[in-house]
Amino acid sequence: RKIYRVCECRYIDPKNIMAHSTMNGIAGDDEGDFKFSSDLSLEDIRQDQHNFCRERNWLQFHPPRNVLLALVGEVGELSELFQWRGEVTRGLPEFSSHDKMRVGEELSDILIYLVDLAEQCQIDLPAAVRDKMKKNAAKYPINRVMGKSDKYNDYPEYEADKVPTDGVTHEREEGDGSE
Repeated sequence: RKIYRVCECRYIDPKNIMAHSTMNGIAGDDEGDFKFSSDLSLEDIRQDQHNFCRERNWLQFHPPRNVLLALVGEVGELSELFQWRGEVTRGLPEFSSHDKMRVGEELSDILIYLVDLAEQCQIDLPAAVRDKMKKNAAKYPINRVMGKSDKYNDYPEYEADKVPTDGVTHEREEGDGSE
């Protein structure tokens, strides 16, 4: 089976060149200046992708497993753009404008497939993101982690906070989503 690469979602108004440049990382290189240029929502992306596939009779090729594999493939394509470059600086000043455009395209493909996968799994992605951010804030309180990059369970205070309810200490398992 062929997994189709679908990356057309919304088109940028050609008159709005600044929005296109910003989306491809050309504008707003300073940490405080960068903002997304669009009011495009995840629901808009979901609807556009769904309609795009429906119009082509491709929904049959988009069960969760296929969409996940397509997503992983797109992450691989993005990784290739960074491979062998060493450390890369915020804003990608080391990248040509063509390579930055390609990064934007691969990030778009990843987002589209991620939203499609959430639809296939019937996960309300915006709600899941909010919930996850709340959990991360609880695991990484500012007063404990400021300026540190350790895993939450590497902090000495974490051991003191653990209160096993069943007499067994439960450690994080790889892949449990708590990163």
